[in-house]
Amino acid sequence: MKNPPEKGFASFISDCSKWALTGSTSYKIYLFALLVIIGTGVWAYSHQFREGLIVTGMSNIVSWGLYISNFTFFVGVAAAAVMLILPAYVFKDEDFHEVVIIGECVAVGALVMCLLFITVDMGGPQRLWHIVPGLGLFNWPSSILTWDVLVLNGYLALNTLVPLYILYCNYHNRKPVGWKYRPFIFLSIFWAVSIHMVTAFLYEGLPARPFWNNPLLGPRFLASAFAAGPAVIMMVIIAIKETTSYPIDPIIFKKLKRIIVIAAVINLLMLFSEVFKEFYTFTHHSLSAQYLFFGLDGHDALVPWIWTAISLNILGTLLFAFDPTKGNTKYLMVAAISLFTGIWIEKGFGLIVPGFVPSPIGEVVDYVASKTEILITLGILATGILIVTMLTKPALHILSNFKMLNTD
Repeated sequence: MKNPPEKGFASFISDCSKWALTGSTSYKIYLFALLVIIGTGVWAYSHQFREGLIVTGMSNIVSWGLYISNFTFFVGVAAAAVMLILPAYVFKDEDFHEVVIIGECVAVGALVMCLLFITVDMGGPQRLWHIVPGLGLFNWPSSILTWDVLVLNGYLALNTLVPLYILYCNYHNRKPVGWKYRPFIFLSIFWAVSIHMVTAFLYEGLPARPFWNNPLLGPRFLASAFAAGPAVIMMVIIAIKETTSYPIDPIIFKKLKRIIVIAAVINLLMLFSEVFKEFYTFTHHSLSAQYLFFGLDGHDALVPWIWTAISLNILGTLLFAFDPTKGNTKYLMVAAISLFTGIWIEKGFGLIVPGFVPSPIGEVVDYVASKTEILITLGILATGILIVTMLTKPALHILSNFKMLNTD
């Protein structure tokens, strides 16, 4: 008797969509709430699209704000998927194999948010044609910006196509062929480092911005990413453990916690090294750091933010390092949120805005995000969360079925 014909790719997409949208009443309310926030963001963006960037809090002095701050941070979240891929595929850690797909789903959501933040910061998507090869000027390889375009879109393709192939094979109850995807897995490890280093080079390569002319910027980008990114992944895994029947081995939390602590401590050491450099040998190039940490000429909008960020950084690191509960999920969620929020503030506002203050001719201007910027940002964040949800839910369904059918 012949086996039934294998379902095609269209059936795979159809079933994944059905599994992603099917759930309890509370799950449907959760999806509806995300769609409402996204819709509000679209409405706010339509206002910005009509009126221009004048509706934001940015100015000709501080020309990057909430959008680029979030872009910089979520590039790191996307890169953090490598902290699951590396032990799973290089060191053959079977525990991480169980959740590596989740990390890649988070990476896809983060990368989509990064691209959306860049798009809204440009003032309008119609301007993208300027960097389309053949239509505009791509300026490759001379422009660091074009390198950033390449690495971001390349990493998005890798984190989309590789899990898609693995899940498609599991959907048909067969193991993926190693040579068809493993080379791309190892390529993605290199690519994860490159997306953050190239972003750091964008800032380091601006000579008129001494606050960013720091050789530690690239390594600290990686350290903060490898702390905040796994913290985000831990939050997602905790949510999965608490709301689904998908089995999450407690050892995964222990191993993730170890990665987070090491990266967070390195990040703090680099931060304190930068602070020492700025203030021990104070020069006029240290004015941006003074504006950030203590205020400058009566302008101190960022001072409470940066000290809150440092406090949360230290708190989150200590909570992970000294865990008296030995892996209680509620405790780990508090620790992850503390560290995530601290790095999000410090690596966002604390990095981008002070680079513009004071200006090259000494002007000091505070930046405060407008209501329009906040609504657009919330809409993009909700889009990322929705994408992670829509990818993770069917992925867990497929992985659970495959594991059940192949268990002796």
